[in-house]
Amino acid sequence: MSDQNPFGGTGNAYTTTVQYGGQNGGAAPANGTAAGLIKDATTATFTADVIQESRRQPVLVDFWAPWCGPCKQLTPLLEKAVNAAGGTVKLVKMNIDEHPSIAGQLGIQSIPAVIAFKDGQPVDGFMGAVPESQIREFIERVGGKGGGKPQLAEALAAANEAREAGDVQTAADIYQSILEQAPDTVEAIAGLAEILFDGGDTAGAEAVLAQVPEGKADAPAVSAVRARIALAAQASDLGNPAELEKRLAENPKDHQARFDLAMIQNAMGEREKAADNLLAIVKADRAWNDDGARAQLLQLFEAWGLTDEVTLSARRKLSSLLFS
Repeated sequence: MSDQNPFGGTGNAYTTTVQYGGQNGGAAPANGTAAGLIKDATTATFTADVIQESRRQPVLVDFWAPWCGPCKQLTPLLEKAVNAAGGTVKLVKMNIDEHPSIAGQLGIQSIPAVIAFKDGQPVDGFMGAVPESQIREFIERVGGKGGGKPQLAEALAAANEAREAGDVQTAADIYQSILEQAPDTVEAIAGLAEILFDGGDTAGAEAVLAQVPEGKADAPAVSAVRARIALAAQASDLGNPAELEKRLAENPKDHQARFDLAMIQNAMGEREKAADNLLAIVKADRAWNDDGARAQLLQLFEAWGLTDEVTLSARRKLSSLLFS
């Protein structure tokens, strides 16, 4: 191990600050973590998960316990850094209360403790809830800096995978880590802004979008988020959808009511209904409001994304109306 590694000696005694509250300690579940980079291990699986796996790439082992206060501080930062590293290292977590023998064999005397394995052997480690910057330095020392386009692509893919799995916090953490190292990464800016906007933090989303470098302001991912924010602002003052539906029931040619209802439906995530209402206006009166329904549809397409299923379907219907 390196001279920064505090581990040595024998025995399985350990001491740490005890914090009352909660049963899960620092071990957040691995469900939803990106690309299988993080998992829990047992004494029975340690050989496969750590020793054998470390012959393919470095593996960090996080020794923790449910009652360990500093573990609760360290583990989320450790997971964030491992995810952001884009596959240069993997993380295995071991609850020493349930599986004490491995920690004892390694001479661990306090937790949290992290040991890095390479080629089946422990090579480095640290102890305690260290700062995030020190964790990143440790991972770079063990797994290499990477940092090139392949690693960036892997990190972005990991963030997308986390979002698709519904783990928006992991995705946000990855995006933030990417921006700390590569602040002009438009995909990470747009991804983080969209997560903040979806969470109701419009001001935060706009602040993130303000970081877009000159020359990249018109990037499709950025334009899509900005369009969503603009549409939401436009819909916020349109009133009660029930009242608009009542107006339409009384007068199906009330295009303004139908237009306003479409905007509210879009803000509520009812994309198909919004598109259908705008298409109905185009069909009934193309010239209404200076072709405003068609123009609004095009703005929705930009916000939804050019490959979105509703975009593709509505675009086909629009083309049929315009060119039939």
